[in-house]
Amino acid sequence: MKWTSALAIYMLFWSVTLFLVLPFGVKTADEIGAKKVKGQADSAPAHFNGRKIALRTTIVATLLFAVFYLNFTYNWITLDDISFFHPPANAAQ
Repeated sequence: MKWTSALAIYMLFWSVTLFLVLPFGVKTADEIGAKKVKGQADSAPAHFNGRKIALRTTIVATLLFAVFYLNFTYNWITLDDISFFHPPANAAQ
C-alpha cells in the first residue's frame, strides 16, 4: 500500500472516529449548574475542549487503523470470508 493511500485511509478513520468520540464526557450547562446563554440549546456542551477530543480521536483512530493495516498485510479476514452473495462451496445446504 502506498503511503498516500494509507494516509487517506487513516484520515477517513480519524474523521469517523471523531464523530464516535465526540459525545463521550460531554456535560451540559444544566448538568454542571452553569448559567445558559440566551438562545443556547439545552444539549450544548458547557465546556468544549478540542485538544482533549482530538487526542482521544487520534488514539482511537490509530488503534483502529493499526488493526486495519495488519489485516491488510496478513489477510486475516478477506472478502471471501464475508461474502454474502457467494457462500463457500463447503457451506451446509
